[in-house]
Formats: sequence, structure tokens, C-alpha cells
Amino acid sequence: MSMPTQSYVHGASSQPLIGSTIGALFDEVAARRADAEALVVIHQGIRWTYADLKRQVDAFAAGLLGLGLKPRDRLAVWSPNNAEWVVTMFAAAKTGIILVNFNPAYRLVELEYSLNKLGCKALVTASGFKVSNFIEMLRTLAPELDTCEPGRLHAAKVPELRTVIRIGDEETPGMYRFADIPGMASDGDQERLVSLAGELQFDDPINVQFTSGTTGRPKGATLTHHNLLNNSFFIGEFMRFTEQDRTCIPVPLYHCFGMCHGVLSTVTHGGTMVFPGEAFDPLAVLQTVESEKCTVLHGVPTMFIAELDHPDFKKYDVSSLRTGAMGGTPCPIEVMRRVVNEMHMDEVTITYGMTENSPITFQSSGDDPVERRVTSVGRIHPHVEAKVVDAQGRIVPVGEAGELLTRGYCVMLGYWDDPERTAEAIDEAGWMHTGDLAVIDEEGYCKIVGRLKDMVIRGGENIYPREIEEFLYLHPKVQEVQVVGVPDAKYGEELCAWIRLKDGVTADPQEIKEFCKGQISHYKIPRYIKFVDEFPMTVSGKVQKFVMRDRMVKELGLEEIETA
Repeated sequence: MSMPTQSYVHGASSQPLIGSTIGALFDEVAARRADAEALVVIHQGIRWTYADLKRQVDAFAAGLLGLGLKPRDRLAVWSPNNAEWVVTMFAAAKTGIILVNFNPAYRLVELEYSLNKLGCKALVTASGFKVSNFIEMLRTLAPELDTCEPGRLHAAKVPELRTVIRIGDEETPGMYRFADIPGMASDGDQERLVSLAGELQFDDPINVQFTSGTTGRPKGATLTHHNLLNNSFFIGEFMRFTEQDRTCIPVPLYHCFGMCHGVLSTVTHGGTMVFPGEAFDPLAVLQTVESEKCTVLHGVPTMFIAELDHPDFKKYDVSSLRTGAMGGTPCPIEVMRRVVNEMHMDEVTITYGMTENSPITFQSSGDDPVERRVTSVGRIHPHVEAKVVDAQGRIVPVGEAGELLTRGYCVMLGYWDDPERTAEAIDEAGWMHTGDLAVIDEEGYCKIVGRLKDMVIRGGENIYPREIEEFLYLHPKVQEVQVVGVPDAKYGEELCAWIRLKDGVTADPQEIKEFCKGQISHYKIPRYIKFVDEFPMTVSGKVQKFVMRDRMVKELGLEEIETA
């Protein structure tokens, strides 16, 4: 086979796609693995077999039908990680109700926008998370809850919402308790649940996940059974999942990382899901990996850094670990080496994707050398195509940077009720425009070099922040680094680096600049250097570069430069 000369790859595979709904596959696995452990939730003291989980899911699903919800109605979940989230997710899939994932960090404006954008008829909510009191926020948004019967809400600000279901034992006016829902089902609802299994189609929409809106309103990526089930299955295949695997899931369920890499990848292979807590805590992860003998651990690089750097790290036996997925942001090579050597995760993989792609399109393999796993995002997933194009949309030669486009079963149906933005994202040939800048090499490995919108243009030179970050990671004192462009009157833009130093060391900006001299082009040396203890992050662990840029503009008193 001749090596490609153009930046186009496709994942030819002898392993066929799964032509099933999530509910049908769940039932099949639950029948085959009835007595095996399916779900362990440490902070709730829950330990369920697949038979137990199926009983919970079927009872809740029938109850949702008893409430009057129908296929394609929208049901939102607003909660940190817990067993109820998992039950709701599979119950929605079995009834054809579209699950809408809400970020636990939502404030009132986001809550109102998301409920109305999707026309959600029902909401499953936790009582709160960290500093947020969800119940109080809902009562502020819909004061009518205080006087209405559960299931009969008519609120001025959220007119479609009828039913609020709260997790926990407390009684709250206007709300059902989660445990009440199975009792809402009649015999007819049980029968309807069985008949739906034969009616639902795998191309039906089943889930809406909001993409982090760094500018403007978040967009609701609408995903099908086919999207999610197959992508999750192949993520697990890359990690060689078997029924013996026990997956530690400290990443959030509202995000595709928890829902797909965590839950669905494990269930499609008949393994065990293990939740160490309602949100990420490095100590809880280490304790859980040891006590539950987890073989798989997922996380973004900052999570792995927090686990490795925990003062009690060496007290815990994590030798049961074998693999896991690392995604979200690039992983420094030193961190990857430590994960392999100190956490025993020889087969750890790097994943790359976006919510709109269900989410993964490229993944490294446990066989790839460590250098390959940190300098690339691996190779194309089975049954997926990718190409790298220039500004005119033409495929570029191998080794050249351009925008990454993807196509295949994994591409979302579109953004919910937003044909204009859907048309901007998916072209008439079915290619999803990722907005990421990438390079594909002769062997088909893909390297993400930045975001189209992150690219810095300094005096006519295109600079990819990712390249500068990777160079600065080589400095012996640098623990983490993020580079952004800030406005400059002379050059249009200048580079600014935020650096988190390793514990116990100090440095000054001049030292960092001297390190760059003669090593990288002068125009790539950051003009501004700021030492920080942390970076502004989303709940899912992604660095918010737009926040960094805005802060520097204010801090340095820079004027935004008008550009044509």
C-alpha cells in the first residue's frame, strides 16, 4: 500500500457498526451479564449487578411514561455524578425520550436559556452542587413550584416545563422525588415500554449536549443512538476493554467524557462502572482505584497531575490500572511518562474529538510509543473519515497544517433548532468543520496544532500557541503553560504566556525569555509572561483561553485593535 500524499485518512475496519438502539444493547448485555457487577457508586454506597441496574432502569422508564412523557419529548438532567444520572440516561434511551445534559455549574440565566431552547418538559435535578443550591435556583426561576401539584407546573419563565423530579429523600413543594417515579407506572406503561423496544430506531435523536459556548450562546449538539453507541464501543475497543475491566469514572457525566468514555464504553463491553465521588477529588480517585481494583482510569491531564502530585500518592496501590483515556487538552510528555511508570497505565490512550462527533474521531493505541501518544492524538477511528484543508477548502499535502474536517456515522444530526449554525458546521458533502488546526503525517497520525480562532497573527506571521506551549514545557521549572494572543498596536497581536511553576521553584520573565532565545524564532517568544497558580477552567477541565485574554487586556491596559 502506498503512503498517502494528501491529508486524507479513513478508518477501514472489519468490525461492523452496531445497528442497535442503546436500550436494546443494554438489555442484551444485562441478560448476558445479569449477576456481574455493573455499577459501583462509592459516595452513595451503591453496588448493583446488571440485573439490579436493569430493574432500576425499567422501573424508572415505565414511570416516565406514566408521567405522560413520550418519545422525542425532552428530559433534562442537572446533577453531579450519581446512580440516578446513570438510571435516567438508560431509562430515557429505552423510552425514546431525548436526554438533555445540563452542566452542574449552570447559573440562573443558563438554566432558563437551556430549558427553553430545548422546550424541556421534565427535569431531574440534584439538590445542589458545591456552592450552587439547585432547588433555590429553580424556585427563583419558577416560583409557581411552591403552589403547584407535582407534574402540573405552569411557569411564566419556563412555559414548557411541567415536571421537576428531585434526587434525594426530602419533600419539596411542586416536585416529585426520584424514588416516587416508578410508582407512577401502570400495567399499560410496562407494556408500552416493551413495545417501544421494537419501534425505536437507531437514527432517532436521543441526547442533546451543549457545547461550551466560549462566545455567544451554547449550541445543543443533537446525537443519535447510532452516534453514541458506536463511538463508545470503538473507544473501548482502542483500550481493549473486556468484561473484566473496572472503569474508574471521575469525569463528569453531563459531558461526553463521562457519558461515553465512562458509562457507554464500559457497558458495551459488559464491564463495571465505578464512581469515586460526585465530582473529581484526587484522593477519592486513589482510594477507589485501590479498593475497587480498577483497571481503567479516565481524566484530563490536570486530573492526572493532581493524582500524581497528591502528598499521599505513594500510600495507595494503583497497580491494578492498565489503561484509560486522556483527553481535553494536550498532555506534557513528562506527565504521560509518570502516568505510564508510576500509575502502571502502560496502555493509556490519548483521545481527540468534539461533542458534535459523539465525541471521538482520533485515538492513540496502547501499542504506540509514549512520544507518539503525546505528540499526536493517534489515528483515525474505525468507520470515520478525516481530511485537512486550506482556507479555500482544498486538501493540503501530508505534513501541512489546515482545518480538520471529519465525516461518518459519528457526525451529529445538527444543532438543536439552529439550522443556520448547523449549516456553518456541516457542509453539503457531510463534512463536519471542527475549527481545529491539524497536521496529518505519512503514517496517518494526527497532531492538533491549535484552534482556528486561537491562531495568533503577529506582524503577518501565523503562530500556533500549541507549538510555543510544547516548547515551554521543556523548561525544567515549568509545570503547566498556556499561551494566548493579546492585542498590540504595532504587530496586531503579541504572545502572552501564563505559566504554573513546579512546586518550590521560582523564576522571572527574563529567565523564560532567555530560555527561548536561539531555540525558537524571535517572533514566537512571548512578550508577556505571567506566573499563576491556576488557569480559568470549564467544569470539564478545559482551559478558557478567552478568559485569559480578557484578563490580560484589562491588566496590561491594552486597547482592542480594530481589524478589517
